[in-house]
Amino acid sequence: MASETATDCRPLYEKVGGEIVALIEGGTFRAGERLPSIRQLSSKLSVSINTVMQAYAVLEDRRVIQARPQSGYYVCPRAPEITAHPVSCGQGFRATAVTFSDLCQLVIRNMMEPAMVPLGSAVPNPQHLPFEKLNRIMSAELRRFGSQSVSYMMPPGSERLRTQIAKRSLLSGISVTPDEVLVTAGCVEAVQLALRATCRAGDTIAVESPFYFNFLQLIAEMGLKALEIPSTPREGISIEALRYAIENNKISACLVIPNFSNPLGSLMPDDRKRELVQLLEGHGIPLIEDDIYGDLTFGQQRPVAAKSFDKKGLVIYCSSFSKTLAPGYRVGWAIGGRFQDEMERLKMMTNLAVASPTQLALAEFLANGGYDHHLRAIRRIYAKNLSQMSEAVARYFPEGTRMTRPTGSFMLWVEMPQGVDSVKLFHRALEHRIGITPGAIFSLSDKYRNYIRLSSAYWDDKSERGVETLGMLAKEILKS
Repeated sequence: MASETATDCRPLYEKVGGEIVALIEGGTFRAGERLPSIRQLSSKLSVSINTVMQAYAVLEDRRVIQARPQSGYYVCPRAPEITAHPVSCGQGFRATAVTFSDLCQLVIRNMMEPAMVPLGSAVPNPQHLPFEKLNRIMSAELRRFGSQSVSYMMPPGSERLRTQIAKRSLLSGISVTPDEVLVTAGCVEAVQLALRATCRAGDTIAVESPFYFNFLQLIAEMGLKALEIPSTPREGISIEALRYAIENNKISACLVIPNFSNPLGSLMPDDRKRELVQLLEGHGIPLIEDDIYGDLTFGQQRPVAAKSFDKKGLVIYCSSFSKTLAPGYRVGWAIGGRFQDEMERLKMMTNLAVASPTQLALAEFLANGGYDHHLRAIRRIYAKNLSQMSEAVARYFPEGTRMTRPTGSFMLWVEMPQGVDSVKLFHRALEHRIGITPGAIFSLSDKYRNYIRLSSAYWDDKSERGVETLGMLAKEILKS
């Protein structure tokens, strides 16, 4: 390449970016492969490091390449990206009574079946979790706190654990004291307590669409109605659609997953989070925020929580260690704002307390176990897994398949051609001992019949063969 002083109608970083794209399109670098480091490319092309950094940043914005922490830059999958879901013009927003689906039960039952290829399970691979260190820590803590380890830790829970959670909350932009943290039996219980504190049977809850099916079933069990608001893979819930819905419906609360939503994997930009909080505050509507995936970002900085923009105590923040450390420990937490006292009362009425041994073990792990070191390692694994799964889907699925490109977590939302029924594919996959999650259960209105959610948490050669089989089955359904 000519030197940076050479005349060119485009900025030099654009020219460098164009050369990289040409190499990708020419097959020199394939999807999922690592690109030269910034220093290597700077030396090879005789341009400054800053120019290469700008070129890579532009290509990242265009979703041509993606950065992985401590690893470098990689070529994005070839399959077209899902940027939005179709919404009918003039479509109104009406609350829907949720009914429990037999299909949901079947999906959940088959998720962790040992004989299955677990492509539908939204749980971490235990082989990537620090279970040996956690086991040693728990053993030591049980000896250290003998009688306390078999006693109730009444709400709000272990003070030492709440202190560690309060310290880590600063990374999410949340400044709280330990007394403002309530330990719960996982994130689902935190959300359930939040719904009970803010709603009554018959009330309407605004949710994203598509949305985590287990929360839809929870809403059903509580006798509530769900109002689906369109969501996009890049920005999350549509603020504009939510504003229209609020103006035309009585909404008691809004439940969202702003950081790496389930199933889209969308990361809501900070300005949209602020706008969401301000919109709901203006109408006095509580926001229930699930931030269970925030620690699994592929970027250098953890994304902030919507709770960080809360001025009136109307945002109830919910999370857990189920996706990062120990799903079986069932330890989550809530920061309830003005609803904190009511949530503590409801927690005590429901099941008194969370198991003491797991609280003791996690408190010690957070204090001295190297949680940040563990997160850096697991983020690299999931970024690599997701990239490899995306490439496999692009290689094996029918032409016209599109997918999301999450920048965190380990889930992929896949859109297949219209002729592929995901429920039919789910049942056909079961015959081959492959577990997937059909898109139909992520909505109340049957909008995502040709979508599936895949998990790359267990990615290996067996998983890739499973994706290859899924692609074959999808093509067969398309032809039938």
